[in-house]
Amino acid sequence: MTYRMAELTAATMRERLAARPVLLLPLGSFEDQGPHAPMGDYLSADALALRIAMAAGVPALVAPVIPFGGADFFAPVPGAIALGQATLRAVLSDMLGCLLRHGLTRLLLLNGHGGNTAAIHEVTLRLRHETGCVIPSFYLWREAGRLLPEIVGPEAARRSGGHGADPLASIAWHLFPALMRPDLVPAPAPGGEMLGLPVSGFGTVRHGAVEIDVPVEIDAIAPAGVAGGDARLCSPETGAALAALLVAEGAALVGHLWRQAEAASGG
Repeated sequence: MTYRMAELTAATMRERLAARPVLLLPLGSFEDQGPHAPMGDYLSADALALRIAMAAGVPALVAPVIPFGGADFFAPVPGAIALGQATLRAVLSDMLGCLLRHGLTRLLLLNGHGGNTAAIHEVTLRLRHETGCVIPSFYLWREAGRLLPEIVGPEAARRSGGHGADPLASIAWHLFPALMRPDLVPAPAPGGEMLGLPVSGFGTVRHGAVEIDVPVEIDAIAPAGVAGGDARLCSPETGAALAALLVAEGAALVGHLWRQAEAASGG
């Protein structure tokens, strides 16, 4: 039995929707993840969505992934494709609107890109006001970062955590080993500067003990696509452990949402 909506015929879709499944909508991005990892990090969000649906133990389906994330820091990267924030809000509004039109309200966004969070919040809040439907969002990589110390320990998590490193590099290494280039894993590089101050993160520089927001992009933050973490510490074993925890938490959440909706509808 397939869990991907794209693989169902229209007739089969009607049959599967009769069970009022939770629909998982994965989102990702197409950006620089360093010289050692595929740019399409949406692949990982999509793969985890499928695993979550399969493990949920309740009716669940996976919608086609939105592969292009909301534009934030990655415009200078050749080949990168991102959506403007207004475009992403329109895509999310139209996609969710199509589902809500048919009374499909058991929805869960599986977000795989920080640049998507503002658009997700704005669109889902507006839809709640307009329709009463609450659409939650599970930010995969934020939760993976929270879980990382449980797997490798706090000190190793501090050293390996960052863009182009953990948690996403390890997860991609586990899910798509053939796409990884371990021979190209870079050593940590010093960060850039702006206004004579060291870049301290995505969109920030440090002045003394405080961080200041500045308009920077990845070429000022991490010319090699790796920022804030040592990618040499990433591994497929860490990725396997992280993926298992994300799938377990995601599947439990899907089960909760389905049972709550069933109880509310008298099912």
